[in-house]
Amino acid sequence: MGTYKFIEIVGTSSKSWEDAASVAVEDACKELGEVRVAEVKQMDLKVVGDVIFYRIRLSVSFKIQSMAKLAEVLGTEVSED
Repeated sequence: MGTYKFIEIVGTSSKSWEDAASVAVEDACKELGEVRVAEVKQMDLKVVGDVIFYRIRLSVSFKIQSMAKLAEVLGTEVSED
């Protein structure tokens, strides 16, 4: 059992949407720890001159390891009372 939090993240890549998603999830795992699920919410392109940037918005769920970690992720203080 555990407590899970959902957040939205955006990944970008000049290669593909798949690469943008992979980079976003890898970065989220480094910062958040135990990422469980990533769901694609939106995909779009940004064109700058001759370069196409693939952007993907993901809803990511991760397990909250402790109240301290929850406070860190939320950027606030969380009481353990």
